[in-house]
Amino acid sequence: MKKLLPLMKKYLVFAIFSPIFMILEVFGDILIPYLMSLIVDVGIANQDSSYIVKIGIYMILAALLAMIFGVTSSFFGARAGYGFASEIRQKTFEKIQGFSFANLDNFSVSSLITRLTNDCNTIGMVAMMSLRMAIRAPFMLIFALFMAFRINSSLARVFLISLPILAIVISLVLSKARPIFLKMQKRVDSVNAVIQENLTAIRVVKSFNRQEFEEAKFKKRNDNLMGTALKAISLIIILMPAFNVVVYSTIIAVLWFGGQQITLGTMGGGELISFITYNTQILMSLMMISMYFMQLLRGSASVTRINEVLGTESEIIERQNPIENIADGSVSFDNVSFCYPSSSESTLRNINFDIRSGETLGIIGSTGSSKSTLVQLLPRLYDASEGSVMVGGVDVRDYDVEALRDQVAFVLQNNTLFSGTIRENMKWGNENASDEEIVEALKKAQAWEFVSAYTDGLDHIVEQGGDNFSGGQKQRLCIARALMKTPKIIILDDSTSAVDMATDAKIQKAFKLELPDVTTIIIAQRIASIEFADRIIVLHEGEVESMGNHEKLINESSIYKEIYESQQKGVISA
Repeated sequence: MKKLLPLMKKYLVFAIFSPIFMILEVFGDILIPYLMSLIVDVGIANQDSSYIVKIGIYMILAALLAMIFGVTSSFFGARAGYGFASEIRQKTFEKIQGFSFANLDNFSVSSLITRLTNDCNTIGMVAMMSLRMAIRAPFMLIFALFMAFRINSSLARVFLISLPILAIVISLVLSKARPIFLKMQKRVDSVNAVIQENLTAIRVVKSFNRQEFEEAKFKKRNDNLMGTALKAISLIIILMPAFNVVVYSTIIAVLWFGGQQITLGTMGGGELISFITYNTQILMSLMMISMYFMQLLRGSASVTRINEVLGTESEIIERQNPIENIADGSVSFDNVSFCYPSSSESTLRNINFDIRSGETLGIIGSTGSSKSTLVQLLPRLYDASEGSVMVGGVDVRDYDVEALRDQVAFVLQNNTLFSGTIRENMKWGNENASDEEIVEALKKAQAWEFVSAYTDGLDHIVEQGGDNFSGGQKQRLCIARALMKTPKIIILDDSTSAVDMATDAKIQKAFKLELPDVTTIIIAQRIASIEFADRIIVLHEGEVESMGNHEKLINESSIYKEIYESQQKGVISA
């Protein structure tokens, strides 16, 4: 928690006053049994109605003040606890935003979601309990013990037996609890993973009629979570009977020995009533302490998981005084190799090529030849393991990451649109863009033809993930969004695969005519999408098999020629 406590600074006032008001509430709760004993032993015994009324008024005032202090403490505790959780969630989310792709490979999406929601909520709950229950329980225990010994020290010796027994039981239960709570959080991750995967691909599930299979998979993980949760609950189930046995045994002992003392005249009836109340407060305090520590153990598991995220340093490390201005869109790969952090085998090996600013480079190769990995090195989504990647004549590691990514527009394979409007999605590329600039970008991406057909135009609603658009429409909108950045380099990672060849040709023509100074890198499966390129790289198993223009590769690259001929046969047969 030491790493997280600075995040409580914003709510420090609430964190200070919550325990103060809780202690004041405890004073009120402790005072009430004592006043009750005075009513019985003095007021009733002497039949003094005025005394009874006076002490009764004191009791009412004590109860009201205790209630006010308790409510205030609850408000301050909740504000501090859940505010603390909010700050942790914000800090963790910001940390994740700074992760490289390599960092994200180490955490599943479902696990990160659980950490940002369930784990942060648990830490907030523990923080609130630490300001209230963790203060109330020990103070109540100490003050109630003091009052019990003050009323009758000989009778209070019963606690010398009951308290150690309860302490031993609580210690045994808590020693078993932590690993179960940590395991339960992992089970939650597992359930969230199934939910996320299923809901993301719900259309695929339904089209293959695999609902029963998905339900069975979910049931298995859900049952595992339930089983682990039941193990955690069983600890409480064990604790409660043991606690009740000790509590009622203590009450019986107090009644037995206290009754004998009343008979002998050494103890008043009111004192016995208040003693039993203090007895209950003492044992309830121990129960609260055990519940707090149970939640604390669960919170410690959540803290561990949050600190795993906060303690993960991004693979992308910026150098001091980074360069912010990119001269042009020239690109150079100098003996570049790349290996994923989780792998010992290089995905890319000895990559060497140069692109002049404004050129168009096509990249083609079989599935698994690492085409996407190659271009992801340019905006530093990953860093090269060996060699250097240069943009504008400067190693990309010397640039400010934000400045670099502003000048390297990337349209990924998975076209993601965000819920909102078309205009809001376009402003991801330039938040200050005018409608005219948005329309111009849409025209270059051949998206204006369908956007202009909507009655609400740029205000047309985009559903989550852009599910109300076809694959080709999403691709064109994503290309337009990338163009809004007015980049020096634009990378299209198989970003026109869902559009027809005529529209694809129009997009390439628009790029050539209207973006002559922008370096364009196109990964494609269709040779028709890149045959016009100034140069084309053929990748094979992570290495450059050959490089040249279309005519050269037809004559010199067996892989390129084979791909071309197979696609030509497909066109002819179609």
